[in-house]
Amino acid sequence: MEKRQLLFVKDVFLFTFTAFGGAQAHISLLLKYFVKQTHYISEEDLLELNALAQILPGPASTQTLVGIGHKVGGLKLALITFLIWIIPSAAVMTFAAISFAQLDHKVQFVLILKYIQPIALGIVAFGAYTLSRKVLITQTAVFLAISAVIVTLVLRNAYVFPLAILVGGMISSALETPKEESEIRVKLFANINPKKLAYFFGVLLFLAALGAIINRTSPFSLPIRLFENFYRNGIFIFGGGQVLVPLMFTEFVQMKHYLGSSEFLSGFALQQALPGPTFSFTSYLGAISMKNFGYGIYGQMMGGIVGVLGINLPGLILVLFIVPFWEDLKKITRIKHSLSGINAVSVGFIIAAFVLLVKPVGFDVLSIVIIAVTFLILNFTRISPPLIVLAGILLGYFM
Repeated sequence: MEKRQLLFVKDVFLFTFTAFGGAQAHISLLLKYFVKQTHYISEEDLLELNALAQILPGPASTQTLVGIGHKVGGLKLALITFLIWIIPSAAVMTFAAISFAQLDHKVQFVLILKYIQPIALGIVAFGAYTLSRKVLITQTAVFLAISAVIVTLVLRNAYVFPLAILVGGMISSALETPKEESEIRVKLFANINPKKLAYFFGVLLFLAALGAIINRTSPFSLPIRLFENFYRNGIFIFGGGQVLVPLMFTEFVQMKHYLGSSEFLSGFALQQALPGPTFSFTSYLGAISMKNFGYGIYGQMMGGIVGVLGINLPGLILVLFIVPFWEDLKKITRIKHSLSGINAVSVGFIIAAFVLLVKPVGFDVLSIVIIAVTFLILNFTRISPPLIVLAGILLGYFM
């Protein structure tokens, strides 16, 4: 590995351990570490990669960082970048899940985390509010968001999410896209290898069939089903971590009962206190799910690996697949305009998830106050979620 690539790896480590605040904060840090300080790529290249990540399903920060790695050193450096970025936070979240599994029946541990759950709800509410202000600016977007809320609350089926996202994207694309561009589309799709697309969706279909065929009592049944669940969600999550959390809650807690709402919210709040990708939260979900079905520590570690790989693989494959012909892809405004409908549906998912998350809280005054205070702090100050979560942990410990 040449000197420039080694320096790049060093900067990836620095970025990984300082990247607090989610995708919105990550873009400014990417600009700092990889453009202004080191000039690995131009600012225009960074913004284009970020635009590509916004159009693709999956973790936007991860895809942008991997795209930078690909531009600097090709496929090998891109994969090294991916591993450096996801391993630390995924390892911490897996360890947190195992610790939670060992201690969740001890009163002191539960008391320490008693303020964490309403803080997590306040963070979700702020995410919904922030995204709503950016996305719900047309009647079509509002209609799609409301429809997504209703469909999610009424049907509560995991396949509602991909179908609603596809429909939302198709509606906004049809209503907002100009009619030209046929030559560009022909050129672009001539460059697409249909075998690669077949492999991409074939993995999902194979895992779904395997999970259905294998006996539910088999020790391999749950890991395969979990991988299929995470991989499927990785294909259809547009909007990054803000959308990941409500989708995971609705499917894993409300529909499939892999874990309880208190376990879910505690893990989400703890993840907010860590640097790195929000998608590492899935390693916690995988480990807790394995624990709740009777698997030991090694099984829980396997669950953590299954979770973080399953959710990240689709986005990783897509960004590495598309970067080579991004110059043509970005010219197609039909793709660009479909994003507004996809984001509107994503807002609806977040609102629906917040409703489902709040229901267990009921009319507990203290929890409602904490939710409101968390929301107001995030909205009117520059205090970041990690500091609020840390304050909640300390408050639970000393009170």
